[in-house]
Amino acid sequence: MTDIQDTRHLSWDDWDELQRPAPETTDFEQVIDAALSRRGFLSGLVALGSGAAVFGLGGATSAQAQTASRFPFTPIPIQTDFDIHVPEGYSWQVLARWGDPLFSDVPAFDPATGGTTESQLRAFGENTDGMELFNVDGKEVIAINHEYANTDENLPQNAEGAVLSADDVAKLQALQGVTVMEIAQGDGGWAIVQDSPYNRRITHNTEMRIAGPAAGHDLLKTEADPTGTVALGTFNNCGTGRTPWGTYLTCEENFNGYFGSTDADITLPEGFDRYGIGLEGRYAYEKFDPRFDIAQNPNEPHRAGYVVEIDPSDANSVPVKRTGLGRIKHENAAFALTAAGNPVVYLGDDERGEYLYKFVSNGVYVEGGDTDTLLDEGQLYVARFDTDGAGAWLALDEETTGMDAAMVCIHTRMAASAAGGTTMDRPEWVAVSPVRAEAYCCLTNNSRRAADFTNAGGDPVAPVEGSPNPRAENRYGQIVRWYPAGGDHGADRFTWHLYVMAGNPLVHDDMNAGSANVNAGNLFNSPDGMQIDQNGLIWIQTDGDDSNEEGFEGMGNNQMLVGDPVSGEIQRFLTGPNGSEVTGLTWSSDRKTAFVGIQHPGGMWPDGDGVPRSSVIAVTRDDGEMIG
Repeated sequence: MTDIQDTRHLSWDDWDELQRPAPETTDFEQVIDAALSRRGFLSGLVALGSGAAVFGLGGATSAQAQTASRFPFTPIPIQTDFDIHVPEGYSWQVLARWGDPLFSDVPAFDPATGGTTESQLRAFGENTDGMELFNVDGKEVIAINHEYANTDENLPQNAEGAVLSADDVAKLQALQGVTVMEIAQGDGGWAIVQDSPYNRRITHNTEMRIAGPAAGHDLLKTEADPTGTVALGTFNNCGTGRTPWGTYLTCEENFNGYFGSTDADITLPEGFDRYGIGLEGRYAYEKFDPRFDIAQNPNEPHRAGYVVEIDPSDANSVPVKRTGLGRIKHENAAFALTAAGNPVVYLGDDERGEYLYKFVSNGVYVEGGDTDTLLDEGQLYVARFDTDGAGAWLALDEETTGMDAAMVCIHTRMAASAAGGTTMDRPEWVAVSPVRAEAYCCLTNNSRRAADFTNAGGDPVAPVEGSPNPRAENRYGQIVRWYPAGGDHGADRFTWHLYVMAGNPLVHDDMNAGSANVNAGNLFNSPDGMQIDQNGLIWIQTDGDDSNEEGFEGMGNNQMLVGDPVSGEIQRFLTGPNGSEVTGLTWSSDRKTAFVGIQHPGGMWPDGDGVPRSSVIAVTRDDGEMIG
């Protein structure tokens, strides 16, 4: 068993690998291999420019490449320092840092202690991630996720950030979750509106309603909640979504890491292995809070791993766990509507060898109508990508999975395996274009492939015999694009290709060089976050290797790039501090400010006070024009 204190510097992905090795080759890689083989993508080491055009990588043609750029900025070079850089003619400022008070009676952040549990319950949370902005009665209200804890900084009084008491656990629980707050722009720029009636913190102990097919199921019942309909807390809040009716969707990702067992001899319940729930939690919650001890509360993990709906206009509203959207390691929730007006939600499950999903509501969205059951009653699907560039959405129902609707929503991964979905390279953010009938998913990377391997569900993932395997170690990642049949997101068929394969042509002359739209001026790896603006441009955020060494030479720090889906062109817009992930993006109502998240920065950014603090920045154009 791994010493929990020795793993505090690991990413969640690496921590998961220590607990349970994940699939190392995916069905999606086989699909690519077969497609590339059939289409003659490689003949020895063929130049990527012509090959990528054949397969659809980048989507650019020579004629399109000659059109004028749609980017309203001059791209910037890589950086390796501990600051933020944006193009000439743009400026940035810090909007909010971990620990900044939401209310005037909260003391200023104390870097020596990292604050108290009481102060953190009324202050901006830690490790910002996805975010969305809402205009509520003329006020700008932003909702922001706080994904996880950095115990070295959060518990500086403890050697090596060790979790030693129930008080330590309570503090960590208070600084994660979600912040909802009003913000305003004044002479000094953007700032938190302290004491706003919209300001609230949602944490690991906030009461929530459980809704949808799994609500009330025996696997969700506990001694504290014998009805299985009232949960406490939302966990590892990663990506986001927004509904047409003005609510915020926060997505629970690596929820498994919060649970452990005080009994080392316990037999783990069915499904725990598939979700990576083991005997030891990442933060030792189980030692001090019995809710997270699976020896005492084996059903508690079944109450996490969902999409949670929050009303940002009412600080007293009760968040709702929407089990109809499945129980996975949710990255984000990307919204669309069918031709008939049914809500559609695309969902990625961020782990090697897991799946891409779609939910189609039974109901039709009507502005001003009742929306309470639109995310509860509907059909969940898993994606199958075929080697001929076609694909299908496979319904997860009793016929295809052998499970009833409640079990599909509790053991969604097993349902997807049974239905025959395509295993993927860590499907992260999904984005739906507002101007074209198309959607995208970031497949961040998969560097641990091996032949003859299966995922935790036993799904075969060996490579196709005799076909080339150009990304046997996919260290760089890719973005897949699909087009729903008939331009209708409710269709059960689609066509697909790769929008971009990240890579490094500075050090590789094979598939690891990337697709035709990757060059020496826009190198990047591990696409993660993604949003599409009102003009149809794709904003891509990275969470990868920022060593700037060997295979990652020339890539510099994690960054935010902008892609044109028509020409295939991609340009670098922003670089974050070394050590950070650039994650989360939303815009002010007038589109003149972009809010960007900087998670776990290195150095002493942003204040130089001895503690690196995850923050949200506001980026504006110096000429006052719209930014996206």
